[in-house]
Amino acid sequence: MVDTNQTVIQQTKEWVEEIVIGLNLCPFAAQPFQQNTIEYTVNSAESTEQHLHQLADCFARLDESADIETSLLIYPDAYQKFDDYLKLLDYANHLLDDLNYTGIYQIASFHPDYCFEGSADNDASNFSNRSPYPMLHLIREIDLEKAIASYPNIEDVPEDNIKKLKKIGYKEMQDKLKKITA
Repeated sequence: MVDTNQTVIQQTKEWVEEIVIGLNLCPFAAQPFQQNTIEYTVNSAESTEQHLHQLADCFARLDESADIETSLLIYPDAYQKFDDYLKLLDYANHLLDDLNYTGIYQIASFHPDYCFEGSADNDASNFSNRSPYPMLHLIREIDLEKAIASYPNIEDVPEDNIKKLKKIGYKEMQDKLKKITA
């Protein structure tokens, strides 16, 4: 079992700052991070059903609070196997549809063993979605659309990230991620 919720949140913030922002993997992450408008929720419930209820609660909090720009739901003690996590992600996307939030929010996915379909486990480009813990990232679509509209050549970001991460290399990226949770 992972230490305290505060440790998990601190490590997640460090990951956002050092890897996501530091390597500019997401050109939109710096502003909400600096403005402290990211909600970090550690989910320690024991079942997927409970996790889905917490996800629904998070959608409701986003509905009620414009002060929260985006949310990270962190699962430090669950979904350690990537396949189990993908099942959660599938359920989460179904819940998004069932609650009529499609087009309002979207879910981005992060996991310590994230592996893009068709890529090798040791492909450095997987680190664009590798995180210290399994997590779901809830994003307001309207905010994302505004950010994309103001960002030149947004379509180049994924390919630029792949090149950047491959240049850094798998071992160095693995070390960066391990250092955060050490």
